[in-house]
Amino acid sequence: MLGNNGEGKSNLLEAVELLGSLRSHRCSSDRDLIQRGANRSRLRAKAGQEGDDDLVLELRRQGGRWLQRNGKVLERHADLIGPLRCVGFSALDLELVRGEPALRRTWLDRVVQQLEPVYSELLSRHGRLLRQRSQLLRRSLGNRDDLLEVLDQQLAVIGTRLHRRRHRALRRLEPLAAPWQDKLSGGREQLQLTYLPGSKLSEPEDEQAWQQSLMEQLHEQRPQEERLGYCTVGPQRDDVALLLGGEPARRLGSAGQQRCLVLALKLAELELVQQLSGVAPLLLLDDVLAELDPQRQQLLLEAIGEGHQCMVSATHLQSCVDDWRQRAQLVEIKAGSILTSSS
Repeated sequence: MLGNNGEGKSNLLEAVELLGSLRSHRCSSDRDLIQRGANRSRLRAKAGQEGDDDLVLELRRQGGRWLQRNGKVLERHADLIGPLRCVGFSALDLELVRGEPALRRTWLDRVVQQLEPVYSELLSRHGRLLRQRSQLLRRSLGNRDDLLEVLDQQLAVIGTRLHRRRHRALRRLEPLAAPWQDKLSGGREQLQLTYLPGSKLSEPEDEQAWQQSLMEQLHEQRPQEERLGYCTVGPQRDDVALLLGGEPARRLGSAGQQRCLVLALKLAELELVQQLSGVAPLLLLDDVLAELDPQRQQLLLEAIGEGHQCMVSATHLQSCVDDWRQRAQLVEIKAGSILTSSS
């Protein structure tokens, strides 16, 4: 997709990402995804191996989301995830190394979501429980301790399930990402991914032990949380340590090394989703080729190969490798519309 800045290229890729994961990497509120002056927006796509899955997602300013698959209205949002698996890579992802822990949590959540659609429901439930608990911490009620005890029990269960899935996904990603980092860096850098849970968790992984530990920590921290008004332990405090040669990449890595690291993570994500789902995911590249040097552009496009459908946005053709560009279908985006299409 070619077009000047502000013409709508990123919006189109964001729409595909929404249908594939029900989440946007740019906005946290559905209202920000609806055109100003409109009450709703609708996304529709044909997906699946044969293009026989008809997916509809409607975003509303009031009344929440409305989802439909093959003519059937869906009660569970997670039921829309699966036919359109996608891995997104945008300039915003380059902040994964230097940015706040929330960026790395969101990235890891998207990976898990591709592998287990039910994970979306777990995240939503955990978010609701946190909001209810924070509201309760700020209020003075006679039975507040009893209500907090109930919420803590539920948070311990859901929080443990989130911890386990994130931990497991990172263990699967590291052996895939490390060889890519080695290749992209010419063998000069060794990548390690370390899960930093927002709770004290025992080793090895044990669901019952983790639940009990999280429950105890919630109880211990309650006096402090009553003063603060929010929860200080749990998966909402998780982080991922990105290490090069055993040292934090955010401190030691150059801009080129950090781009290389993020590229290795994305290629590992692409590989993992394909391994576990049996389906090659759609790759969304939002104006990132210009951020990579020609060698890394070539490695990325070679990794995609013929086995992945890919949507790439760019402001000019010079950011695309010649032989790959010749095999691509080119479309021009202007003012939110597709003007031309050629092979």
